[in-house]
Amino acid sequence: MQPVRAAGEVVKAVEQRKRPEYIPNRIDDPDYVRIFDTTLRDGEQSPGATLTSKEKLEIAKKLSQLGVDIIEAGFPIASPDDFEAVRSIAMEVGNAVHDDGYVPVICGLSRTREKDLETAWEAVRHAKLPRVHTFIATSEIHMKYKLRMTPDEVIANAVNAVKHLRSMGCTDIEFSPEDAGRSDPIFLYEILAEVVKAGATTLNIPDTTGWTLPHEFQGLISKIKANTEGAGGVIISTHCQNDLGLSTANSLAGAMGGARQIECTINGIGERAGNASLEEVVMAIALRGKDQLGGLWTGVRPVHIAAASKMVCDYSGMMVQPHKAIVGANAFAHESGIHQDGMLKNRDTYEIMSPETIGLTRVDAAGIVLGKHSGRNALNTRLGQLGFELSDEQLNDVFRRFKSLADNKKNITDEDVLALVNDEVHQPTVVWVLEDLQVVCGSMGMPTATIRIRGPDGITRVASSVGSGPVDAAYKAIDSLVRVQAELVDYSVNSVTEGIEALANTRVVIRPAGRQADVGYVKSYKGGRTQRTFSGSGADEDIVVSSARAYVSALNKMIGFISAKSAASAATAAMLGAASSSDSSGDESREALAAAEA
Repeated sequence: MQPVRAAGEVVKAVEQRKRPEYIPNRIDDPDYVRIFDTTLRDGEQSPGATLTSKEKLEIAKKLSQLGVDIIEAGFPIASPDDFEAVRSIAMEVGNAVHDDGYVPVICGLSRTREKDLETAWEAVRHAKLPRVHTFIATSEIHMKYKLRMTPDEVIANAVNAVKHLRSMGCTDIEFSPEDAGRSDPIFLYEILAEVVKAGATTLNIPDTTGWTLPHEFQGLISKIKANTEGAGGVIISTHCQNDLGLSTANSLAGAMGGARQIECTINGIGERAGNASLEEVVMAIALRGKDQLGGLWTGVRPVHIAAASKMVCDYSGMMVQPHKAIVGANAFAHESGIHQDGMLKNRDTYEIMSPETIGLTRVDAAGIVLGKHSGRNALNTRLGQLGFELSDEQLNDVFRRFKSLADNKKNITDEDVLALVNDEVHQPTVVWVLEDLQVVCGSMGMPTATIRIRGPDGITRVASSVGSGPVDAAYKAIDSLVRVQAELVDYSVNSVTEGIEALANTRVVIRPAGRQADVGYVKSYKGGRTQRTFSGSGADEDIVVSSARAYVSALNKMIGFISAKSAASAATAAMLGAASSSDSSGDESREALAAAEA
């Protein structure tokens, strides 16, 4: 049995090895595996995981720091906000070249419809390395019941989409036969060969329903490479869902079968049971690639994994289960006496990697313990060790909350610091700000809450309300001032650390209600419309205060989305009116208005 390699050696090997020059349809190093991150597109399909444009841009910057090869930034046709988010990522992150020459490919997803393709290309074309990813379903059940197309019609649709992208100047084109895991392999060989002839440069093979087992998926990739005309001149990719808990195993099996791009998400978030987890795929290749995977390697920098995981968790509102591999709270915890004894004697007895490998520094070499006497420099140093680089303004906000917490708690843990970063930094654009809250409750009267909140006009307002409990009373008081109708979908409270002094971390999920209900609907990339939900989180020593912070955070996110969508619809309506007044047919304007309203 091979000895476990030290964590530092893994990180050092990745950082010193230069990734191959990016060429869309080939990789000069046959062992290099491209990492395609779809957190901002497929990950956002998770219920309650809605992200704002600002949050998407921040996550994209973190993914670039992590070193992923391709960032799928979104589905541009879904809404004007999604289009602007993808375009801003393409213009900013897609042009930020690192010192070693690396810059991520920025990709937009599109159906095979011409309007979708044109919108996707317009959103990503400003990047140095733009890509459009188009797809159509190929399984019998999808073609018969969803598309209502014949196989020949599906092939023609796919080929025309690739040709249309080529005609606009897009030279990096990814094609996916949706539900490939349940498709007829013979039909897959045929449609894939045709899109390669039309100009596709990457063939992505999705196990859309998480149906296949690892040996099946490896065999499918191998057969596609062997039986698809032109497959040798393009990149084969995998996209594995986690419905049977096999997404990571299937992705690695696909790489063993010849795939050289793996699609995955931070924390494995995504529709239903999620996607292949980036951190699991990357660390499996980093630790076992040389010995067991034929020398496979990636260009991802593992030391940034923990910070990326935390950011996605905070922004999306999708909590990571404690026992989650690599990034879960228990991933490097040892409670069993036998395990603790082994760890004290030699860490390699029960750890195949150290927390430092992924950017977690649990023990401070300088012996710094954060508390009420700690200053800004000590806090900033600890934040840096945890993977966060804050601006002076952000540091001031976190430090203010840190000092307040330290007055009530003797020792501040890393978990406390991370919760404060989430509550002060990882928040949507501020519209309403909770300034003060007071509640009166108990068994002898009606729970009453009084809040003081500052609005977008800078004016501070005060309101009181009664409710079935202190949190309900606080939410009703907030609603009376904000006056945006929202329905509470989910509410949960967790203790950040143990003990009676622990911070409370609250997460809420809301959706538009009443007059705003229709505004919350957006296009789904699989057809039809879905209603968006908006999550918010808050942390405080007081559960009611943390609950109010979380609710205001979710409201800010929802208000920002509604405002952006309303503004886009108004602008498009004005364009339609202008077209009508000039006796124009206005067909394109009407299409744009329909897209905005959808």
